[in-house]
Amino acid sequence: MHPRTAKVLKKIDKSYHHLHLIEPLGYLEFNFLVEHCMAVITDSGGITEETAVMGIPCMTLRDNTERPETISMGTNELVETNPKAIGPYFEKLIAGKWKKGIIPEFWDGKAAERIIDKIVKMGNVINKDEL
Repeated sequence: MHPRTAKVLKKIDKSYHHLHLIEPLGYLEFNFLVEHCMAVITDSGGITEETAVMGIPCMTLRDNTERPETISMGTNELVETNPKAIGPYFEKLIAGKWKKGIIPEFWDGKAAERIIDKIVKMGNVINKDEL
């Protein structure tokens, strides 16, 4: 849990037996949990990319996203900022009706190779074998 979120929840002083709170994790540890979860609920844009690549259902509590491909192609859905809107999305998830999604074409981990190829093709004097 993000430290700011933890502070807010501490002020509320409520606990839920189904909610397990943990300290912030490193990138690899966090992605391990994501890969092994049923779904992700977030208000962040970044995690929507990871969930799309992993094929994990994602519910984004926002009205818009700077990563629209995670919705049009991936496994992400905009749920709005009203927490009450989550219910129908959970029903869809539990019923096995969540979209499968695909990984966008250029999300293949080869961006650096494509950039170097472009630089070399532009006539730059960089020899990619020396990089």
